[in-house]
Amino acid sequence: MSELTLLVLRLSFLVLLWAFVFAIVYALRSDLFGQRVRKVKEADAVPAAAPPVPVSASAAAAAAAAPTGPIGSMPAAPVLSPSLGREIASTGNARAIVVTSGTKAGAEFPLGNDEITIGRSSDSAIVIRDDYTSTHHARLMLWNDQWMLQDLDSTNGTFLDGVRVTVPTPVPLGVTVKVGATTFELRR
Repeated sequence: MSELTLLVLRLSFLVLLWAFVFAIVYALRSDLFGQRVRKVKEADAVPAAAPPVPVSASAAAAAAAAPTGPIGSMPAAPVLSPSLGREIASTGNARAIVVTSGTKAGAEFPLGNDEITIGRSSDSAIVIRDDYTSTHHARLMLWNDQWMLQDLDSTNGTFLDGVRVTVPTPVPLGVTVKVGATTFELRR
């Protein structure tokens, strides 16, 4: 082999070696300090429109026959989740997050009007220290007076009633939310 070929091979091996070193350092840094949390743009926070729920003829007739009066004269009907048929958690009916299983089973966290981040990081509102929870795993946020669950690109995913959450999704009252090895519910 010529000296030029040998020099090119040595330099390419050295570049490849340094690329591996930088990849390892980057992976260690993200494991130790976590990845940056992206801010949710208003357009991203809007959930996909739910398909129209078919209404039976008797339900339509009952709605047409209902008395109409000034707003506030009749209590508002609870908003139901089309997929689960349960009442959606809102600021008016959800008061706390209750951990039902995991390292903090039985813990209760009051809900306010601020978003709640869940993860291993010490700057999360609810810190869950288990091997299956990402640094910034999920977020509960208020959108149009409803509590929405958003996965923050976690490794193991966030599940609502056993279904993986991929877009911000309304959270019904009493439905199990799974983050890592921990489950919790929003309750009155």
